[in-house]
Amino acid sequence: MNVSTEFNSINGVLVPLIYLISATLFILGLKRMGRISTARSGNTLSAFAMFLAVIGTLLEIGFVDYRWIIGGLIIGGLIGTVAALRVRMTEMPEMVALFNGSGGAASLAVAVAVVWSRIVEQQVTSLPSEVLGVSQSVTVGLSIIIGAVTLSGSYMAYLKLQGKINKGRPILLPLRHVWTAVFTLGALALSIYFAFFAADAAQAGTIILIVAGASLVLGVLLVIPIGSGDMPVVVSLLNSYSGLAACATGFMLNNNALIISGALVGSAGIILTQIMCVAMDRSLLNVLLGGFGAQAATSGSGASDEYTSVTSSSAEEMAMVLFDSESVVFVPGYGLAVAQAQHAVRELTDLLTKKGIRVSFAIHPVAGRMPGHMNVLLAEADVPYDYLFEMEKINSEFKSTDVAILLGANDVCNPSALDDPSSPIYGMPILNVHQSRSVFIVKRSLSPGYAGIKNPLFEAENASMCYGDAKKIINEVIEEIKTLK
Repeated sequence: MNVSTEFNSINGVLVPLIYLISATLFILGLKRMGRISTARSGNTLSAFAMFLAVIGTLLEIGFVDYRWIIGGLIIGGLIGTVAALRVRMTEMPEMVALFNGSGGAASLAVAVAVVWSRIVEQQVTSLPSEVLGVSQSVTVGLSIIIGAVTLSGSYMAYLKLQGKINKGRPILLPLRHVWTAVFTLGALALSIYFAFFAADAAQAGTIILIVAGASLVLGVLLVIPIGSGDMPVVVSLLNSYSGLAACATGFMLNNNALIISGALVGSAGIILTQIMCVAMDRSLLNVLLGGFGAQAATSGSGASDEYTSVTSSSAEEMAMVLFDSESVVFVPGYGLAVAQAQHAVRELTDLLTKKGIRVSFAIHPVAGRMPGHMNVLLAEADVPYDYLFEMEKINSEFKSTDVAILLGANDVCNPSALDDPSSPIYGMPILNVHQSRSVFIVKRSLSPGYAGIKNPLFEAENASMCYGDAKKIINEVIEEIKTLK
């Protein structure tokens, strides 16, 4: 038996075993990510699973030029490390959006490379379905379409979150739904033509490039009418797209590990997207059609001059109320992330619990700019996991809560969702903060949330506005409490 035959024989057993272990670790890792207390170990398991999948793929390919592999690892590793160390917590949604786009770009690049290396450069005169196989030639088109949509859509989401395009507000292009349908159907039709009718290599290459270009435009059309307030749903959906693109690429390459990992990411993203939509009482179609809040934003709805009986308070007053309380619930929102106040909140939490005050954190599914944004933010400050409660578990507790403190949260606590049928957020499940005995709302101003509407909670008899930077106010409250005896 020669060396090549023996190598192939070993690989025939070893590679499937590596893929099986990798798939198992992916599933276990994803399961552990479902709980805050085990999410870190779940992430580690999934990272190791990906490492095994890469090793298995290299063994399956056989002898390759490892200079390119090592070069890619070094460059990609440096980019990822620098991004992880330098990106602030407030920019985490933007980084996740770019990571989703990178996954889509990888699927797009691999699919185009397969077409170029096996059809265009070889100058074949057979149909792609005959050269690649029917399933592979079809999934080439899907991989390119989904990958390109994920790439451009994620970059648009990044720009929206950064406020660099129309300050994050929806952009409603004329006939946008017609153009979206045209580019979608056109990309699909050309992909089918490529697979079953493009017998000329140059024609096949041209069609694939047109499909890629049309899909990139489609990604922009899909995301540009969506406001930054809907970005938690969009980021989750784009994450699902990146998984589906990887899954399609796996079918194209006959790589089981890529199929399994892509399917896991895709299905998990879809499930999370549905959870987010339920939390907003909106359908996915309603989110994707876009334009939510655009009319209110342009008409000036929610401006500060609409409020006539707002009570304001100082850090000293908040400290005095907290000092005499028995239970406190913090409601974190994007304002907490902007102010980087999580460590100050953790210090205040420790101060209150030492006095025997029960402290909890109410987490709304769409608080922040990405799924789990508030959980990650509080975990960074080492807030104990058992202090965090989801909306369904804590809503019944507000009636017996002495003090609720809103830190930049707005629409997720707006009572209009419960009692105003004319409100655009009517029916959306909210945190019942208004039922607490006292409510302190820490915000820089009376500006509206992403829905662009007035929040009646600001004028409630049991509510007080604390204007200013959340970190500064919380630090002042800490100092005031320390002086009380």
